[in-house]
Amino acid sequence: MDSIIRKALLFIVSAVWLSAIPWTAQAEFPDRPIKLIVPTPPGGGTDMTGRKLAEAAEKVLGQKVVVVNKPGAAGSIGMSVLTQVKPDGYTLAYVWNAPLTIVPHTMNVPYKTSDLTPITQVTGGTPLIFCVKPDFPAKTGQEFVDHIKANPNKYTYGNDGIGATVQLAGERLFQPLGVKLRPVPFGGAGETLKNFLGGHVDIYGGSIPPILGHVKAGKARCILVTTAQRSSALPDTSSAGDIGLADKATELFRGVVGPAGLPADRLVILQKAFAKATHAEVVTTYLKKRGEIPIGSTSDDFKKKILAEYAANASILKGLGLSKN
Repeated sequence: MDSIIRKALLFIVSAVWLSAIPWTAQAEFPDRPIKLIVPTPPGGGTDMTGRKLAEAAEKVLGQKVVVVNKPGAAGSIGMSVLTQVKPDGYTLAYVWNAPLTIVPHTMNVPYKTSDLTPITQVTGGTPLIFCVKPDFPAKTGQEFVDHIKANPNKYTYGNDGIGATVQLAGERLFQPLGVKLRPVPFGGAGETLKNFLGGHVDIYGGSIPPILGHVKAGKARCILVTTAQRSSALPDTSSAGDIGLADKATELFRGVVGPAGLPADRLVILQKAFAKATHAEVVTTYLKKRGEIPIGSTSDDFKKKILAEYAANASILKGLGLSKN
């Protein structure tokens, strides 16, 4: 009888021990370093923000977060790498909106926006901006619109590429107003700025940081930001809301995404960790200098934002003849 009882107790203890294994494995995630793909070259805004975020996330997760740059093809190379990895939470990407909401419309890429796993939006409220030379005959956003409307197709504006973020932001604002500018595509904000300062285009279209020093030096004057509210970096510059187009506003945003099929329990851990890291001092201090707002959203809210912009861009790109669909 004692032998039977001992066997029964051993069986119960073994069963309890085995049932605890999945919980233990879950509790230990992550148990090795996490790779954070940044689909840009080192040194740019997305790369630098991603490195600050990785630094903060390491302290929350208790594991190294290693930034891996995979630039090229408007961010689609890095995103393509992400879609090919095992969805175990150990390879993620820190990305801006274009590879998520523009590129899938315009390029043949091996991923669908709806198939990715949004984890958290890190930054938001970051405007694109249109700047002119100091002698341009308009001082406010509304004066700018009125002057351009009176002189259709007279002025050129540099942007970051055909169908890229700046051109779409411009089209969202200018189409409803009947404003006609001639877009001139360049390889990025740096190249756009160089050609603007050199007099090869009339208007700079791009992000704020590259041109801010030239504004302070009196070599440029910024006239319109694409967000609904004015930017803290340039509070005297008109916003989309100031010209009655808050509903057509555009912002740059960045966030962390994973491959499709990311386990729900690991998604929860990663969302909490990266959302907390977003509000770490090392991150918020850097974002403030760039005029960006830390968000740290839920994964559901980030997904809704991505899909809403993806849908809005579809009609604009078709109208421009740039959609592959």
